[in-house]
Amino acid sequence: MERAVSPSEPPDCSSARVLAFPEAGQTERLAPPPALDADQRAAADELIYGPRGGVYGPFRPLLHRPPLLRAAAKLGETLRYEGTLDAAVREWTICVVARETENVFEWEMHYPLAVRAGVPVAALEALATRSALPPDLGPGLSLAAQVARELLAAHRIGEATYARAQAQWDEARLVELLTLAGYFAMVCWVMNVARTPGPRQG
Repeated sequence: MERAVSPSEPPDCSSARVLAFPEAGQTERLAPPPALDADQRAAADELIYGPRGGVYGPFRPLLHRPPLLRAAAKLGETLRYEGTLDAAVREWTICVVARETENVFEWEMHYPLAVRAGVPVAALEALATRSALPPDLGPGLSLAAQVARELLAAHRIGEATYARAQAQWDEARLVELLTLAGYFAMVCWVMNVARTPGPRQG
């Protein structure tokens, strides 16, 4: 059981700004079941022996419903490992969603991945402190942040933002960006309710 729910080694988060997220340090709810049934065990093993290497983050609460875990895992793997968006845009967008939803796990997990993908640390620091983004951020990252923020705040994007997005990405990549933002918002919401610990806490 211990091996089935322990996380794989997360990326180094020592450079991530320490933020006081609402759930940080609180007692986890909806933790993995203390005893796994056969379907839960099989779902856990699929994660352990798959690209993730463990059951952590949103898959801790999702382990209660293996069919949902499998569906969410497949969508996440498609977005992260088979996506067509530039890695910097992908990781930056995930960080924007994590900051907007105040989710400790995805912020701590993807901050170092964003840096590794080439996202400027100054932009991530501005995101962390809710400051204005650097003016030289670049149109792709700036627009991805705008799209994600509009989606989360208004549940749609305005005509001007849509026109810019059409000019920046083809339709396939735009659909992927919208799906990426929606997927990570969903898992952040689940973890916020579950009080899932961040990689440095778990």
